[in-house]
Amino acid sequence: MARLEGKVAAVSGAASGIGLATAQVFAREGATVILIDRDETRLAAARNNLDGSGHQQVLMDVTREEAWIALAEEVERDHKRLDVLVNNAGFGAFKSIADTSFETWRSILSVNLDSVFLATKYLLPALAASGRGSIVNVSSIRGIMAAPNTGSYCASKGGVRLFTKATAMECAELGNGVRANSIHPGHVETPLTAGAYADPAIAARLKADIPMKRQGQADEIADAILFLASEDSRYMTGAELVVDGGSTAT
Repeated sequence: MARLEGKVAAVSGAASGIGLATAQVFAREGATVILIDRDETRLAAARNNLDGSGHQQVLMDVTREEAWIALAEEVERDHKRLDVLVNNAGFGAFKSIADTSFETWRSILSVNLDSVFLATKYLLPALAASGRGSIVNVSSIRGIMAAPNTGSYCASKGGVRLFTKATAMECAELGNGVRANSIHPGHVETPLTAGAYADPAIAARLKADIPMKRQGQADEIADAILFLASEDSRYMTGAELVVDGGSTAT
């Protein structure tokens, strides 16, 4: 049997990159996928290309509280439960602290961290209703180790890492059956990173810092997310899974 057969899963940032690869592998493994994104064209294409049927697309700004309230009501109405939540939406602006505007700082924190809080707050009842809900929050190696010109991104992803642990402890104490784990990708080729990797000097420097000497692919991260979403990881909660080609081992 497929590892997510009969499950309902919500994935934010699902129109491209790691989110799209995750939606695709979830669909192949039997899940009904709720794809969340703000890019209407890519979102529709992503949904239409998934295996299986019954998948939903939700066009929304993940930083808006009312959008998550509405989604929670929709999930309750249509499914009565939610088995998997993947908080993947995020972005970065890699500038020095001096060159980072407060507006940029707040925008990154809002998308990368506030959305994780809002999704968890409003979808936790549906996850608990499943009896064995799994939350997978996409952090980064920058949630574990810092680098120059990544202050806002590090702050947001470090927040995701510890918020995930706090969620896991709270759910365990409540006994609601919900697990929460974070995943920490290293350098991965996605539409968001394509511009940087197109510069030969930047690509060479990044590869030199990776023991495996290559960037990761979105499907490699998605396979790890599938593990955390499925019953294969049923005794894991509050953990961080690093998928980075060895970058944090140096």
